[in-house]
Amino acid sequence: MAGLVAAARLRELGARATLIERGSRAGGSMLLSSCVVWRHREWEQFRRECPGGDERVQRLVWERLDDALDWLRSLGAPVVREETGNPATVGRRFDPRGLTETLMARAGPIELGADGVGDGPTILCTGGFAASDELVARYIEPAGRLRLRANPWSTGDGLAHAVDRGAGLTVGLDEFYGRNMPDAPWDETQFVSASQLYGRFARIYDEEGVEFFRSGDVSWSETNVVQATARRPGARAYYLLDAESLGRRVRDRTVAEMVDAAPPESRLPPADLPFAAPRGAVAAVRVIASITHTLGGVQVDERARVLRADGSGLDGLWAAGVDAGGVAVGGYASGLAQALVLGLVAAEDAAR
Repeated sequence: MAGLVAAARLRELGARATLIERGSRAGGSMLLSSCVVWRHREWEQFRRECPGGDERVQRLVWERLDDALDWLRSLGAPVVREETGNPATVGRRFDPRGLTETLMARAGPIELGADGVGDGPTILCTGGFAASDELVARYIEPAGRLRLRANPWSTGDGLAHAVDRGAGLTVGLDEFYGRNMPDAPWDETQFVSASQLYGRFARIYDEEGVEFFRSGDVSWSETNVVQATARRPGARAYYLLDAESLGRRVRDRTVAEMVDAAPPESRLPPADLPFAAPRGAVAAVRVIASITHTLGGVQVDERARVLRADGSGLDGLWAAGVDAGGVAVGGYASGLAQALVLGLVAAEDAAR
């Protein structure tokens, strides 16, 4: 998203720019998402949720998002819903394909299938390094290979380009946003529908029968339980549910409906678990930690300029989206909001 936003804004400001897209299509992981672009309703809540983040950049995203959403609407981006469905957040849900097409129509030249980063003034918008097994193993250090729940082209090109030029890195390189997904085959059309987003109602065990996470400790986003699962044997876990839990609701679906959406290979009777099931368990789903995007990345300032470790700016280099790290460290915030706001900010600074 960040690249399309930056290119569209640059053209709007009268600047010439080319969008260099490594993938075979534009839209990145935005096109595969539910496309809810949001912020925390209260600033203090954002800081409590993501205490390790860079407060300056967090404030930038939080303060500019509402105007940025209005900008998308002014371009004709199709809004599906005017609210997020979560009383703790505000934002809008867009149609992902319609939003992608709206931005593409205004982004100017797009070079698909490009390899590497261009010369000259550059805005890095490569989506972090979730698709790089090597970088995930180096920085996140999961106990097993994480399944990719995102586009396959975000392999750390922006990170490497910036580091080669002396960029500093943020905290949170060992953190990521993702979902616990069924431990069975699924594809990009199921990234949203197959997510097993009910850890707060389940008892959670690893392959060795250790109950490693209590349901009362699961955050509202469930990001913390996904990161914890990544550190268990094989990066896998079992969600065990009793009859009452199956009837609970998560937004517009019951837990039973989410369990039914998991492929049959991942569902099993509690009696077939490799350990003794707790009393009352009537359903079990084997899940695997899956990564959507990374949280750590290159340091940027309030102009989205890439910074050296000493805080000085690198001339002609900006970063947007999750190439810019440190916004959601310690918790969970909207990656699409980060992409939208920093894409606009980077474009405006580059145009100046």
